[in-house]
Amino acid sequence: MGPKKGSDGKYAITFPMGTARLSGIAAEDIGKCAYALFKRGKEFIGKTIGIAGEHLTLETMAKSMTKALGVEIQYNSVPPDVYRGFGFPGADDVGNMFQIYMEFEGPFTDMRDVNFARQLNPQLKTFDQWLGQNKSRIPLE
Repeated sequence: MGPKKGSDGKYAITFPMGTARLSGIAAEDIGKCAYALFKRGKEFIGKTIGIAGEHLTLETMAKSMTKALGVEIQYNSVPPDVYRGFGFPGADDVGNMFQIYMEFEGPFTDMRDVNFARQLNPQLKTFDQWLGQNKSRIPLE
């Protein structure tokens, strides 16, 4: 799902998200937030807690990747039906998932509170910080 080199020689990420924002969080930050919730005891029993590090458009993420990786990364927005037709294993499921994220952006991001996540984990990483630590793990194909 990382950047791919097109026939024009340019790198791009391709998703069916349009201009909708996507909630993201570093895996290690999920654990730190969960630990903080457990430390607070019974306060959250029976409650649904949503967390996120940021809510970013894929265009913004591509710009951040450009800066971190030192090569221009473009964002290609495609319709969900086109994405589902790419034919890789799971394309239908992934296409459906991103279509839900796109069509229900407000409810999806509203239920993931960045400020609350930062209260739980004051070291919560931004996407740019995560990229800085993980850029060597992102293959450019």
